Amino acid sequence: MNRDLDKLLPYPFERLAQLKAGVTPPADLAHIALSIGEPKHAPPAFVLETLRDAMTGFGSYPTTVGTPELRAACGRWLERRFGFTPQSIGAAQVLPVNGTREALFAIAQAVVDRGAARDGAPLVAMPNPFYQIYEGAALLAGAEPFFIDTRAEDGFLPDLDAVPASVWDRCQLLYLCNPGNPAGAVMDLALLQRVLTLAERHDFVVAADECYADIYPDESAPPPSLLSAALALGDAAFRRCLVFHSLSKRSSLPGLRSGFVAGDARLLERFLLYRTYHGCSMPLPAQQASIAAWSDDAHARDNRALYREKFARVLPILAPHLDVQAPAGGFYLWPHTGRDDEAFVRELYVRKNVTVVPGSYLARDAGGGNPGAGRVRISLVAGVDECVEAAHRIADLMQGR
Repeated sequence: MNRDLDKLLPYPFERLAQLKAGVTPPADLAHIALSIGEPKHAPPAFVLETLRDAMTGFGSYPTTVGTPELRAACGRWLERRFGFTPQSIGAAQVLPVNGTREALFAIAQAVVDRGAARDGAPLVAMPNPFYQIYEGAALLAGAEPFFIDTRAEDGFLPDLDAVPASVWDRCQLLYLCNPGNPAGAVMDLALLQRVLTLAERHDFVVAADECYADIYPDESAPPPSLLSAALALGDAAFRRCLVFHSLSKRSSLPGLRSGFVAGDARLLERFLLYRTYHGCSMPLPAQQASIAAWSDDAHARDNRALYREKFARVLPILAPHLDVQAPAGGFYLWPHTGRDDEAFVRELYVRKNVTVVPGSYLARDAGGGNPGAGRVRISLVAGVDECVEAAHRIADLMQGR
């Protein structure tokens, strides 16, 4: 067996299940799950109709590269969403994937060159807290994770200046999440340009997880893309840049397992080779449904409106009791509880039958303490009424009721 498997730590939701084991919550309170970032909004009806109409496509093997129509739909969406000029995204700069999770894992396996490391094992850098796939991908690619803390005093943004040049020299891949998970912080164009300057100077690839990019509070100020920063620097080839997008959050279609990677065509050519052998092509019916979803923006605006309503109703209930702010993007709250986060989560479940995630489960102690300690991640993915009810239960817990 691959000995690197022994380096993997228990997944946060495995630890959460253990934390909740052996206790019984109040039977008179229905369970409200605000732990997993799984959208519960109704999927767009027209996408489901397209999927049903395309069922005959299961009779054919799909190609790994995807249909030209799907790659074109993804490219046109990028151009509309981020204000790129028409036809600025070519077919060779887009590759369909089965959701961002599998692609974010796979990219490390394709990018990391174990034989090219200098002064030790190759490094894969990532924000801390982070989406746990980044760490597992690094370890199973034979690299060492390097954690860049994102703390409140820095606006929950990665402190690039805190990373020594010797680390950047060993770095082969940098994961970003923009808007961030769990704090929802947004890296602006200037910070993304600094990342690209570092990538050019030290020769590493940047993998930007942008799966929350279509969930934001202000229609006039959507979060930028890493590709936006590259174009602003005059780089239309998006050198060293890869961005990952998904229909899971944008279109409330987590079960479709549909997304795409876009950016540097040279990297995508090699990634396609890896994926051809990996055997992860998207079924043709899913491709047809994805074309419909990426070609429509109205349902995404409606989706954002639902999240805005939840934030508007939940924050006034929680703010008197928790250190909590609305995020700049995404659908998570990242409050400080003022107490041990594991104890808070267990008590909330035992007394109020609400499940959230301890912040320490989403981060690592990289030498300066665990930046998730004392915090919890609250996923506002349930319906509006359920989220409001959960907020009242959390407020009651904080008041000792």
